[in-house]
Amino acid sequence: MEDYFRSKQGLCFLLFLYVTDILCVSIHYSLPEEKKTGSLVANVLKDLKLGVGELSARRAQLVSKSSKQYFRLDTHSGNLLISDKIDREALCGLTEPCLLVSQIVLQNPLKIYSIEIKIEDVNDNAPKFSKTDFQFEIPENIPPNTRFPLESAQDEDLGENSIQNYTLSPSEYFHLGVESNTDGSKYVTLILEKALDREKETNLVLILTAVDGGVPQRTGTIQINVNVLDSNDNFPEFTQSEYKAILKENCARDTLVSRVEARDLDFGSNAQITYSFHRIPEKLYNLFHLNEMTGEITTFGEIDYEKETNYEMTIKATDGGGLFGHCKVLVEIEDVNDNAPEVSVISINSPLPEDTPLETLVVLFSVEDQDSGDNGQTLCSVDMNLPFVLKVTTNSFYQLLIQRPLDREKVSEYNVTITAMDRGSPRLTSTRIINVQISDVNDNPPVYEKSLFEMQLQENNIPGLLIGSVQAVDLDTEQNAKLSYSLLPGNIGGGPVASYISINSETGNMYALRSLDYEKIKDFKVTVKATDRGTPSLSSDVVVHVIITDENDNTPFFLYPLQNSTSPCNELLPKMAEAGYLITKVVAVDGDSGQNSWLSYELLKATDPALFSIGAQNGEVRTRRPLTERDASKQRLVIAVRDNGVPPQTSTAMLNILLVDGFSDPYLKVVDVRQQDPEDEGTLTMYLVICLATVSFVFLLCIVSFVGIKMCKKDHGSSFIVAPPHFPPNIPENCTDSQSGSLSRNYPYDVCLTNGSLSSEFRFLRPLIPVFSVADPNSAVNHNNSSVSQEHPECLDDNKAGEQVQASLTEDAAPRSGGPGCTVNQAIGANANSGQNDWLSYQ
Repeated sequence: MEDYFRSKQGLCFLLFLYVTDILCVSIHYSLPEEKKTGSLVANVLKDLKLGVGELSARRAQLVSKSSKQYFRLDTHSGNLLISDKIDREALCGLTEPCLLVSQIVLQNPLKIYSIEIKIEDVNDNAPKFSKTDFQFEIPENIPPNTRFPLESAQDEDLGENSIQNYTLSPSEYFHLGVESNTDGSKYVTLILEKALDREKETNLVLILTAVDGGVPQRTGTIQINVNVLDSNDNFPEFTQSEYKAILKENCARDTLVSRVEARDLDFGSNAQITYSFHRIPEKLYNLFHLNEMTGEITTFGEIDYEKETNYEMTIKATDGGGLFGHCKVLVEIEDVNDNAPEVSVISINSPLPEDTPLETLVVLFSVEDQDSGDNGQTLCSVDMNLPFVLKVTTNSFYQLLIQRPLDREKVSEYNVTITAMDRGSPRLTSTRIINVQISDVNDNPPVYEKSLFEMQLQENNIPGLLIGSVQAVDLDTEQNAKLSYSLLPGNIGGGPVASYISINSETGNMYALRSLDYEKIKDFKVTVKATDRGTPSLSSDVVVHVIITDENDNTPFFLYPLQNSTSPCNELLPKMAEAGYLITKVVAVDGDSGQNSWLSYELLKATDPALFSIGAQNGEVRTRRPLTERDASKQRLVIAVRDNGVPPQTSTAMLNILLVDGFSDPYLKVVDVRQQDPEDEGTLTMYLVICLATVSFVFLLCIVSFVGIKMCKKDHGSSFIVAPPHFPPNIPENCTDSQSGSLSRNYPYDVCLTNGSLSSEFRFLRPLIPVFSVADPNSAVNHNNSSVSQEHPECLDDNKAGEQVQASLTEDAAPRSGGPGCTVNQAIGANANSGQNDWLSYQ
């Protein structure tokens, strides 16, 4: 009947385990203790219904709930292996069954499997007694069948491997009584079979043997020494057979747990009672202390609810005659909230790309609290200002997910503080800081410091000169922030940009490849492109406006009198002209700009400096005073024009002014004297050769030559150079000015003058060419242009006979306040013989 009841109990237990396994989705394995490291426990692929390679693909992890990791999981093969030697007695003690609970965590999707591994006991421990021998002092008057409790042997093994029986060496006075406690453990008593007789035997020696049921069988022995005493017929008796106490864990040392009391009706030494622990495990000696005189039980070591929830102790009271009594003390340990929650990180994904999608798993962790009840209930939280959110899963697992988009340029890393709190009183908290790095993604194009770059470059620059620098900034990092600069195709002055400008691809420095001329190119624009090295690369453009600044590199140029002309420019001045009379207007231009083109005129040299003046701004050549008979008939002016640049540039021109009188028509025909008098060209050439020889002679003989030239100048008179005058291209129809002495019409004259002065009267006039009609002022007038420069000085000879002069006068009557003023262009050629009257023909 008892066997049937036990089999029915086993079936119910198996049914309960089966139902629990279905509900908890857990896997059970069993494993004997003391197996070697690396031994196979089981292959979990079949039990988890997973394929080969799926464990590694889903990043399977084995998480143990114990403080030490005894197993490891091979994610490739699915084998569950032993990673450390397991001692069931050190791990579980007397707890049965001894279970090691682990969890296999799979991701994508998240699934958790619970694995319970039962550690089976092997017979690796022999029974042993806490003492080397037992001492008994038994009065001789003790009646038969008296029981003497013996301290049981301790065997750390369980079940069949624990102590199964005790044997006693043969004795006529004693035999053993073996009984079982409620927890299945056995305790033994020594039973007196017949009365002792001290007169026959004062000492008895017995051997007690403890035998376990393992294979091979192990035993432990102890010697029992019995001393027979005289009679003491009263045993100590406790006031209670069982004492109960409640004790909070972590209480201070020497805290009173309970106080036991025993009484003995004897007198004298037989009534003196001492207390002692009896048949308790060795670990209790380190936790509790018993005062042998008072019976007070106090704490001696640290009481931890998480290690043991209750303790049972047997107290022995012994009187002076050796009699003793026993009682039990039950101590219940009350839990205190002394364990803060523990945060264990299982996996972490860091660094995270900044473009990681929402709801992506960042951290997977678990929270455990070793306390019980409300003290073991936990809450978990993170900072709400972070772009992460907590999501609770099963079995105290938490997921930290991305809640808001990430931006590395704003925050490159996050220190996520996970706070776990229990519900005990007072509440305990623990924190775990997890650093999450954000990796860069090329999501920022280059940004320039300015929307438009303006640079200045002075003309006539050296090729390769640095113009300026273009700088852009990329908020990304590493390769994504490295920039390369380039020029976009375009044209500058009809040529490609690359032939004028280059840019350093690394620094953005821009260089001029050729020398630029402000007069040709005043400014230009180029487009610079900055490209990062990310994948895909991003770029941005900016316009660079290069302004060419002017340099004073152009000398002023005379438009009138024409510069660099081989023929001098002659102007006619009536002798009747008053002070302020406008003779002509000098016109010059400068190719530069700004203040480099501001021109000012000055009279550099003149035959009579007091006779003429020139307007510094408008270039008008005027008389300072009325003419007199003593003024030379030919006046030479050297006019300089200077710009306002630094350094200033200067040009000069020569102007000849011939003083004439007796004409009234300003329209004089230009006659080429060289065509009428072929001999004049040869004479001029001869004088030029003489001048060149004279200069060479001066160079060789210095002072002697200089004196010779002075004497030559005293012996020779002045003469004129025949040159065709310069006329403006258009003669305005209404160019008249009666107040300044300007003439309103053109008349050609053939003038013959006496040698020496120009004061002779006209002897006769004859027409040379037909008269132009006044009604047709736009008729074409033939004229030749001539100019005088410093590079071609005149050679004068006063010993020359009178020359025939053909003069043509033209006046340009443009307004004096606006453009060029009215000018009179004159050309006079003289041809006279010694002692002969001059002649003049006119029409």
